[in-house]
Amino acid sequence: MKFMYFFLPTLPATLEERKRLRPIASHPERWQQLIDEVVELAQVAEDVGFDAVCFPEHHLHSEGIEIGSLPVLTQHVIHHTRRIKVGPIGYVLPGWNPLRLALEIAWLDQLTRGRTFVGFARGYQTRWLNQMAQKIHVTATSSDKSEADRINREAFEEVFQFLKLAWGDEPFRFKGKYYEYPYPQEGTPWPAHEWTREYGFPGEVDELGRIQKINVVPKPYQRPHPPLFQAFSVSEETIRWCAREQIIPTILLPQPPVVRKFAEAYREESHKAGRDLNLGERIGVLHSIYMADSKEHGRELARHGMAGVAFPKFFHHFGFSEAWRLPEDEARYPSGKVMLPAHEVTAERLEQCKFAYIGTTDDVRREMDAMEENVHPEWFVWQGDQGFLPKEEVKRQIVRFGKEIIPRYR
Repeated sequence: MKFMYFFLPTLPATLEERKRLRPIASHPERWQQLIDEVVELAQVAEDVGFDAVCFPEHHLHSEGIEIGSLPVLTQHVIHHTRRIKVGPIGYVLPGWNPLRLALEIAWLDQLTRGRTFVGFARGYQTRWLNQMAQKIHVTATSSDKSEADRINREAFEEVFQFLKLAWGDEPFRFKGKYYEYPYPQEGTPWPAHEWTREYGFPGEVDELGRIQKINVVPKPYQRPHPPLFQAFSVSEETIRWCAREQIIPTILLPQPPVVRKFAEAYREESHKAGRDLNLGERIGVLHSIYMADSKEHGRELARHGMAGVAFPKFFHHFGFSEAWRLPEDEARYPSGKVMLPAHEVTAERLEQCKFAYIGTTDDVRREMDAMEENVHPEWFVWQGDQGFLPKEEVKRQIVRFGKEIIPRYR
């Protein structure tokens, strides 16, 4: 098993401070504290044996939680560590111009000599994705099978298809619903066509001196491209798409039967594509960890961390209740769609549904053993608590996990 620490980069503050200093994102010293904490915790994770750290992409959050994931943050952390891989899970593809993203990814991979990876996401937050994707008329989605959801997936897959061409060795033409290259398609006038005809890639320019194909350079340092991940999958449709495209899904739904079903679907779809995998190979799972000297102390940490603050106050508004389903919810929600009220989204519920592993080393090992026996995931992704719990507590958790948990599953 490989281990990844997932930062939700958060300006360190208590709820009281967030209210008193609102908006806390206007305070430069808090940004400096965030950057210092992320670097220091990444260094600790590296020292105790983690294979990677990652970030999401989110923007405009004046409340100060889950701040961004642009290439510059990845490069900054790599610059201050020695070996650990660092990357996004992931770039929200509908919000990116595909050519600009291909260039950002390749430059980052070259500058860091292959110490990065690439993650993808579709985007569920309207506040910022609707602004970034406005020119192609794509909005955020809650994966509800609506027309907006269909269009979002369409744009997501179009950007991904462009990236695959950009990482290839040949110049190419591309015409999708939202983007076309070259632009215009009949050819881009190019005054220096004689220079390009002599020194550029054959076929880039035609006899009239127009660009007819583009050749994206640089190529990534890792060939044909860095490892690919998909952000926090919740549907079998996404799992099967990842299998066909050789992407590692990171599964958000924690319930053991669901995770097993997704892992089997991934293996089945990979076999159809000509790749025979073991169960759990190229699969990631996402969980929270709260290690302490007693179960109750672990639960107290969870109540003050991501599990007890961000989930009920923020994330539950976006339909994540499906991830926290318990067996008794079947009778309470006959439609099968769980939308829990905030007061029911508790650290205890996240523990019951097997998202949060809480307690002593033995408690956490029991949950890890059961998860390992159920699905044998290649990647274990820990949803961290930077910015919610004090930095020294987060460090203590990472060190303890590295010493007492990681060696057992290597």
